[in-house]
Amino acid sequence: MQTILGSNGQIGQEIAKEIYRNYTKDIRLVGRKPKKIHETDELVAADLMKYEDTLKAVEGSEIVYFAVGLPANSGMWEERFPVIMRNVIKACQETNTKLAFFDNTYMYEKNDNVQVEDSPFVPEGRKSQVRADIAEMLLSAMKDQSINAVIGRAPEFYGPGLTQSFTNSLVFNRVKAGKRALVPVNVSVLRTLIWTPDASRALALLGNTPDAYGETWHLPTDDSVSYKDILKKAEKVLNKKIKYMTVPMWVFKLGSLFNQQVKELTELLPRYKYDNVFKSDKFKERFPDFKVTTYEEGIKNILKGES
Repeated sequence: MQTILGSNGQIGQEIAKEIYRNYTKDIRLVGRKPKKIHETDELVAADLMKYEDTLKAVEGSEIVYFAVGLPANSGMWEERFPVIMRNVIKACQETNTKLAFFDNTYMYEKNDNVQVEDSPFVPEGRKSQVRADIAEMLLSAMKDQSINAVIGRAPEFYGPGLTQSFTNSLVFNRVKAGKRALVPVNVSVLRTLIWTPDASRALALLGNTPDAYGETWHLPTDDSVSYKDILKKAEKVLNKKIKYMTVPMWVFKLGSLFNQQVKELTELLPRYKYDNVFKSDKFKERFPDFKVTTYEEGIKNILKGES
């Protein structure tokens, strides 16, 4: 049995599909209101803020995937993520279950330093601090060998379906709707984006690779590109010129005075001032046959529904 916590989210759904395709049909989907993806899926409704529910969700599993997402609300993150992580770690320890944690890069320093697996945590902002805290919580348990876990860390998303990210919402979704693309802060600095199905396939692979455990892995991406490059690739797919506007930091800060959602997201914007080069060489060397989706392939899929 392989179990996905947070199975209704984009990453959780894609992990489930990958496990079903390549590893096992014995899958448990966990959430407040989980929905079947395959006919054979087992559903467990659970509130992971409650240890009893978490234990029930984990029991009987060989591997548990932590793909829990919360709305971009700092207070909610501070209240819930540490409790959920503590409960999941404790339940996995009690049942001797493997844990594969889907992590992000919020805790890394917001500058142009190249990001690698041992980059220091320098959180700036409330959400970044929460992500650093829960990652440290798991790393501590891994260090004292009280849990058999693996961490897969991903940079900013782009992807199909309901993928939520700055790039999807401000660029691709607007281009699809025939609107002007909005580029956050700087059109020329380098970004590293991960195709969400690649992120999910990679975490499933790590979860099913015994010697990957006990370590942090950067999940695999195509090379770093600028938004200018991304827009050129989109123009090639659509065979037309794409209009765009760069939205400066002060506009987001002004908007944050009137809109709570914008306020929550402005914490992440400083990283858009600098080159964001996220390296996944460790993963690519260990898994040379893993096919990384190119930006051309991903953009074509988003804009035209073609791989």
